[in-house]
Amino acid sequence: MTTQTYAARRHQLETYFDRTAVDAWARLTSDAPVGRIRRTVRAGRDEMRATLLSWLPHDLSGMRILDAGCGTGALAAEAARRGARVVGVDISPKLIELGRERLAGVGPGSIDLVVGDLLDPALGVFDHVVAMDSLIHYPSTDVEDVLASLAQRTRRSILFTFAPSTPLLASMHAVGQLFPRSDRSPAIEPIAAARLARRIDDHPGLGGWLRGRNRRVARGFYISQAQELVRT
Repeated sequence: MTTQTYAARRHQLETYFDRTAVDAWARLTSDAPVGRIRRTVRAGRDEMRATLLSWLPHDLSGMRILDAGCGTGALAAEAARRGARVVGVDISPKLIELGRERLAGVGPGSIDLVVGDLLDPALGVFDHVVAMDSLIHYPSTDVEDVLASLAQRTRRSILFTFAPSTPLLASMHAVGQLFPRSDRSPAIEPIAAARLARRIDDHPGLGGWLRGRNRRVARGFYISQAQELVRT
């Protein structure tokens, strides 16, 4: 069951990516030239994607992977090249459409890109779930509940990222609250890493899961922290 805050923020994200930012994201996720700020974001996302992929088994043949918040499918493509059967889900129909155009014929695994909610139980059960920068707009309580929901349908590991609470992110968040704009992305929700770790350890829906590797990536305007959860 989703909370009101999760549903409201999900609606904001859907509106943003499908009406305001689709062209910008199409360029950011391609090889097209971008400005200095977006170059740092692209570099950070590339590094984070490589980190998460390195935490998955090298041979993914026959494994079922959920790319939760897949965007145009860059991570899904690499997992499919390693043999995985990937389901990529995103709330933006336009990003999914672009991903389908870009990823036609990627193999030897398979990719199924769908429009929807990453929490939809109809997506099925997975060996591994990866949620790269798809939870950074949600408050910590929603993040924990999302992880617990995903854990019910995951056999081996959940890899996710969150926005670590840093002075820079805190100031950006404060400015965004003071000067809202209709075309601005929904605010990133900084989360204290130690607090999130405690709440994951104590969450009743995450019994039988242990925190594994973690790594922070900071490239200019891109700051994100990866965390691995492993089923015991």
